[in-house]
Amino acid sequence: MSDYRKWFNIQAFGLNPDSTNIGWNAHAAKEYALPEELRPTAWTGDRAVELIRGYTSEQPLFLKVSFARPHSPYDPPKRFVDLYKDKKILAPVVGNWVKQLEVSTDPEENPEAAIGNFGVAYAQNSRKYYYAAITFIDEQIGRIIDELKSKDMYDNALICFVSDHGDMLGDHYLWRKTYAYEGSAAIPFIVKLPKDTPCKLKEGEEVDVPVELRDLLPTFLVINGMEIPKDMDGLSLLEPMQKEKYSWRKYIDIEHAATYWDNNYWCALTDGKIKYVWYFRSGEEQLFDLSKDPYELQNLAEKKSSQKSLEATKQAMAEHLAERGEGWVKNGKLVVREKSLLYSPNYPKD
Repeated sequence: MSDYRKWFNIQAFGLNPDSTNIGWNAHAAKEYALPEELRPTAWTGDRAVELIRGYTSEQPLFLKVSFARPHSPYDPPKRFVDLYKDKKILAPVVGNWVKQLEVSTDPEENPEAAIGNFGVAYAQNSRKYYYAAITFIDEQIGRIIDELKSKDMYDNALICFVSDHGDMLGDHYLWRKTYAYEGSAAIPFIVKLPKDTPCKLKEGEEVDVPVELRDLLPTFLVINGMEIPKDMDGLSLLEPMQKEKYSWRKYIDIEHAATYWDNNYWCALTDGKIKYVWYFRSGEEQLFDLSKDPYELQNLAEKKSSQKSLEATKQAMAEHLAERGEGWVKNGKLVVREKSLLYSPNYPKD
């Protein structure tokens, strides 16, 4: 049992923390049925604030605050839902490559379906509650920052706001995570450096480089005066912020083993402008120009005008996977795999 549920059973004995009756992977939306202070989002914020408030050690503080939401169920308190009552909520986007996925689905019969057309109104409602859940988290982060300031810890703090994945929210008739597309794969990545950290950049100036979660630990080490081990993945984010010349990756790689159906087994490369997706089981490939098509509406893989870009990213993918052996790349070419990499009782086995 999680610490939250142990706490809940003491604070609200006899009540059900899942009283909205929305499953962990469902995408229906409903206001939280119990007092706001019983929500896991409020509990997480409270624990973080209490720890900072009571921290008296002279040793540096490392605090990881992990909010369970906005992961489904989408069940924020009413006051946050009301903030979006009159807001225009964008409808899901549907690319020219997803017609084969246009499956009409009844949310009452299959509330956790990973694929399906639930209708625009349903998706917009789910999005409204998803945004409200994010706003609730935003308020908790504000409380944490205020507490750091009250303890004179904020100026010297390194704060990173990241996530492990996003949510498709009906885009391309897909829901939840595990996909190479922006709704699932793109995440918030906000870093606030300690006040006196040297930086060559002026306010408002940007450095356009692809970054990923593996860059966090090297950054933590460098900012604390430690060396990055040679065998550690990731790069220090201080490099492009402090140096005129530095070595950096061209692409970041994204990968997922089979989930939901056997062809959802893929690897992707992107530099933030172009994205190449390779499906291991079928050999299907996709190419998106994110600089012109951020919603990935047009698959350019078969367009003659895009073949140069396609071949360049495909070759980069082959070089990236070559170290895994001939089961992945043979004679410099990507290999279609007959079996998935990982097995699970819940997922395809062949």
